[in-house]
Amino acid sequence: MLQVSQKAPEFTADAVINGDFATVNLNDYQGKWVVLFFYPLDFTFVCPTEITAFSDNYAKFQALNTEIIGVSVDSKFSHLAWINTPRNQGGLGEINYPLVSDLNKQISADYNVLIEGAGVALRGLFLIDPEGTVVHQTVNALNVGRSVNETLRVVKAFQMSAETGDVCPANWDEGADLMHGDVQGSQEWFQKHG
Repeated sequence: MLQVSQKAPEFTADAVINGDFATVNLNDYQGKWVVLFFYPLDFTFVCPTEITAFSDNYAKFQALNTEIIGVSVDSKFSHLAWINTPRNQGGLGEINYPLVSDLNKQISADYNVLIEGAGVALRGLFLIDPEGTVVHQTVNALNVGRSVNETLRVVKAFQMSAETGDVCPANWDEGADLMHGDVQGSQEWFQKHG
């Protein structure tokens, strides 16, 4: 079973990128942070709110050297049809990142988000660092969408910790004080914020 701190399972798969068919290989993203998220199915209801929210905020992720990849068990043809359907008609419209087809469900299984009997993925989200290690994951049941703002906050926190060697206390957000990860640093932080 995949756990945080392990290497992200590699995959090569069909996708829709910029309105055309292409192949996505996770190895091609080495050196960048990656938000890899799974959603149950195309042409459903919670899913488009997440997919379009990530797309609408894509420039914010790009500014953080972070790429986004969406994955579902649908075919690339279904992805393309959904993208070509306007948002006000239940479609996605233009999307700024790849939607990967996991038709054989192997990627979902490798990331441990596949609901076997239903044959769809839970709402799993994985943050992968530039070396290809999973540093964060969250998995929701099908009925509740994820927060793009929280995902951005988590990306910034992991990047800040990687850059400084410090740790990010609870509810840390950009501009807030970090904590040195030792007894003295902890005491200094609590003296200032306690």
